[in-house]
Amino acid sequence: MSSDPSSSEPTDSAGGLSALELEKQQLRELNQKPAIPRFLGYVKLSGPGWLQSALTLGGGSLASGLYLGVLTGYSLLWLQPLAMILGVIMLASLSYLTLSTGERTFRAINYHVSPVLGWGWLIGSMMANMVWALPQYSLATAAIKQNLMPEVFGSMEGNTANYILVPIILVISTAITWSYGSGHWGVRLYERMLKITVALVVLCFMLVVGRMVVAGELILSDLFAGFIPSPGSLTEPSPEYQALLAEIEVANQPYWREYILNQQFDIAMAAFATAVGINMTFLLAYSTLGRNWGKEHRPLSIFDLSTGMFIPFLLATTCVVVSAGNRFHAQPFRNLLETVNGTLEEGQDPASDKVVGAYKKLLNERVAADIKADDSVDSSAWLPKEWDSQVQARMATDTISDAEKYLASTLVKRDSFDLSRSLEPLFGGKLFADIIFGIGVLGMAMSTISLLMLVSGFCVCEALNVPSTGWTFRLGTLAAATGALGPFFWTEAAPYLAVPTSVFGLVLLPIAYASFFFLMNSKSYMKEELPTGTKKLLWNILMLCSTLTAIVASTYAIWDKAGWMGIAGLTLFVTAAVMTWRKR
Repeated sequence: MSSDPSSSEPTDSAGGLSALELEKQQLRELNQKPAIPRFLGYVKLSGPGWLQSALTLGGGSLASGLYLGVLTGYSLLWLQPLAMILGVIMLASLSYLTLSTGERTFRAINYHVSPVLGWGWLIGSMMANMVWALPQYSLATAAIKQNLMPEVFGSMEGNTANYILVPIILVISTAITWSYGSGHWGVRLYERMLKITVALVVLCFMLVVGRMVVAGELILSDLFAGFIPSPGSLTEPSPEYQALLAEIEVANQPYWREYILNQQFDIAMAAFATAVGINMTFLLAYSTLGRNWGKEHRPLSIFDLSTGMFIPFLLATTCVVVSAGNRFHAQPFRNLLETVNGTLEEGQDPASDKVVGAYKKLLNERVAADIKADDSVDSSAWLPKEWDSQVQARMATDTISDAEKYLASTLVKRDSFDLSRSLEPLFGGKLFADIIFGIGVLGMAMSTISLLMLVSGFCVCEALNVPSTGWTFRLGTLAAATGALGPFFWTEAAPYLAVPTSVFGLVLLPIAYASFFFLMNSKSYMKEELPTGTKKLLWNILMLCSTLTAIVASTYAIWDKAGWMGIAGLTLFVTAAVMTWRKR
């Protein structure tokens, strides 16, 4: 069955049934009980769903929720739950496949579907781990420097603080991850630690929204309206931003409108991708096998995913979007601008040098776009220095209107540090608010780092076809240590790094979904466990909806980012998969 380190089945002290057989017996008894006692029993036995939740509630979810709120307010509250529902469907199908057959999924895809899809799933998961780890380290170091210990690390120049913090985070994450390979007790301890972390994360963000409700800052009808799916909110700026655009000169409106929609598209795609990533599917396949779960555990697995994964995700992401939307949506960056002689000018806040730089960059890019569109100027051969001088010259002669300045100030990327300020009235001051919020953010990042390392260990062992134990597994987990480079090469707001990395993950997601769809319909793989009748129809409808949605989103992202070259690469991959199809 599984070669995971937790696959042993210790017997009880009396030398009778093994722990696994006792668990199966308990499940049979629970299935005969009423709903509430049965669900309470399931909670005690759950585990892989909480692993998925800990992986999901990382930098990607925080960044996606933060910037969804900044750009769209409450209008896209429906997007992340919908993506999670589609993801839970596919994870539930993967769990059904794995628990029905007991086979390692990577080998099953290679043998029963296509080795191109199988290796694509494994390599895609590994690449996603290595890329997704980048924002986690940036987020963890930012939480320490900005929220938890700003007096110690926040005042250090350059990368000095990163040189100290990154090795500490890497060592702690490695120690936690390697506990997974210490035997059955290590797996249980690891999962309990993550349950506490997830609960703490959800609590922190609920406190933010709770303070808004108490202060009367949140209109519940607007909140509930945001959960009604509205595809138009993906292709149009929010009403608040449309009002700001209307204040700008007509000639400059198309530029800012396109900028807002491009940002909105990336963030929406990132939000979709972070709900369930390709590496999460790899984690579920091997964490369930690692617990020696079987057919008896299929109802428990569905419950585990629906509660341990979906509910914390729904609560946390909703609270992040609401908090960001309430505080930042279409609002100028705090202390960035002030009115001088009736005109908006840069503020005097000494802590906003980085923010002022981002603000100036937004305006410079708008002026640069004007120069490119000017037919009387031949800028095709200009060097970067020539571009800078021309932009500055144009800025000096063409006055930027206050309306544009105001709009640009609302689009400067926020950091998790700014979001923590919404906790200040609740906790009576900045210090305690920063500590509470910082612990939650640090917990999100650290738990995700360790889980990305865990998945990397599984990927390496599967690629080498060796048991997920010993030094092969441990060294394999270090593949995700690439994330340690994140804080050194990313100078913008730390959470935003998760947006481009998540779009990358979205491109790979259909590989996993398509593989599971074909496995579910493979007679040679499922044998007597192959669904039939109404059950088969229901599985296929649900899985097809999830798979087609992922394919459409991925193809659109490929076209938007890579154009015809990306479509050509996608075509080559699909052709290779068809040519290596297993006729079984």
